[in-house]
Amino acid sequence: MSGEPSDLPYSGRFIDREHRFTVRVYYEDTDAGGVVYHANFLRFFERARTDMLALCGIDIAVAQHAGEGIYVVASADLKYLRPARLGEALTIVSRLEQVRQAACVIQQRVIRDDQLLVEGLITVAFVGKDGRPRRQPAAWVEAFQGYEGAIQAQ
Repeated sequence: MSGEPSDLPYSGRFIDREHRFTVRVYYEDTDAGGVVYHANFLRFFERARTDMLALCGIDIAVAQHAGEGIYVVASADLKYLRPARLGEALTIVSRLEQVRQAACVIQQRVIRDDQLLVEGLITVAFVGKDGRPRRQPAAWVEAFQGYEGAIQAQ
């Protein structure tokens, strides 16, 4: 019946060229003082990137199971500006900055209300089973071309 709530997981949404994905800070995300442990921001970024890709039409699980390849984080440059605490709602804002033949560069930010807490520039490389970089599937690059935020690099 339409209009009823869905039991599907939350995937975030696009507003203009940015994907917005909101998470709540749970006890497991924090240290003994109730502050988000620094490495957990990488987990928040990963969840947001995965759902951003899915909304672009990219199914990374299918590619992995078919042996096409997977994305791996090649670099992560993060700046921690303010702490996040237990119970807060945080929005991860992701923007695809560049698409290369075998990699993507994604800018990600964590905001609470209008405050910037963490910002990062993440490069994900597409690699085959052997762990070596390979070209991203053509359908993925095509899906990215429909995403106005990305700059195509040769």
